Amino acid sequence: MSKYFIQKNPFVVPTTDGKLIEEHHGKAATANNDISIAHMVAPPHWSEPFQTPEFDEYTYIISGKKQFIIEDETVILEAGQSIKIEKNTRVQYSNPFDEPCEYIAICQPAFDFTKVHRETE
Repeated sequence: MSKYFIQKNPFVVPTTDGKLIEEHHGKAATANNDISIAHMVAPPHWSEPFQTPEFDEYTYIISGKKQFIIEDETVILEAGQSIKIEKNTRVQYSNPFDEPCEYIAICQPAFDFTKVHRETE
């Protein structure tokens, strides 16, 4: 049995908002409940509703900029910067800028739609 696994075919999460989500490891891609690692590209002027997830989320910006509204504070990350947002924190992710934002998202435990708690708009 191999001691490693190279992901060559990530699970592409279906979206309706133009955002690319390629889950390399996680519940959908590899049935891993402990961690999820996804490559994402948020198109210009994209946003999600506020959410209060039951998992920690780390984001590393590869290119572009991404806006986070964490509780009542607005934070903007640029390429080469990263952030950890603690579980049970109310947050909104968006790209209000004119260029796409490419980033890596890591959730621990793994991203789970039933535990993200997105608010209805």
